[in-house]
Amino acid sequence: MKLSQLLTAPNQLTLLRMLFLPFIVNSFLDQHYTTALVLFVLAGLSDGLDGLLARRLHQQTTLGQYLDPIADKLLLSTLFLVLSVLHKIPWKYTVMVFSRDMAILATSAVLYTIAGLRNFSPSIFGKANTFAQIGAIFFVMLLQIYTARWVWMARTVLLWATFAFTGISWVHYALLVQTRLRPHAAESRSGSSKQVA
Repeated sequence: MKLSQLLTAPNQLTLLRMLFLPFIVNSFLDQHYTTALVLFVLAGLSDGLDGLLARRLHQQTTLGQYLDPIADKLLLSTLFLVLSVLHKIPWKYTVMVFSRDMAILATSAVLYTIAGLRNFSPSIFGKANTFAQIGAIFFVMLLQIYTARWVWMARTVLLWATFAFTGISWVHYALLVQTRLRPHAAESRSGSSKQVA
């Protein structure tokens, strides 16, 4: 990996997004809910900005393709866990989010090891899942500051959307893996047949 990839503006923003995490968590734990919410919004804005800069500056790198989703998952999964520990999000949503992420991470590692498969681009379902998670955390945090009914309803709807899109994107990923593996399986059978012949 070239150091120049790490020093690009988009990747520096992605690293900055990771640095937001402990400050968001500590602010929430200290019941500084407004500060936690503002920092979370800034982290979200940096996520959109790094992608925009990568395209505009033609600085799309292999490192960035891996670093960006890692930063997203680290931020969102940690906040789901913390908010569940604090009884702000029911555990069933957090268990679903963590189970999917761990399953995809393990599957990706195995596929890369045995078949050299990588570069699974995020699907529309995966992107919808990320959007739902961001929205759910935003409204969970906002509810600590502003206890209006519409905020509670938005929180509830987005948590259920997270649950649904987590399941859908998980199934879609499994189907995608099967599709990507078929050519390798056929190639392996062909190689075995030639050896027997």
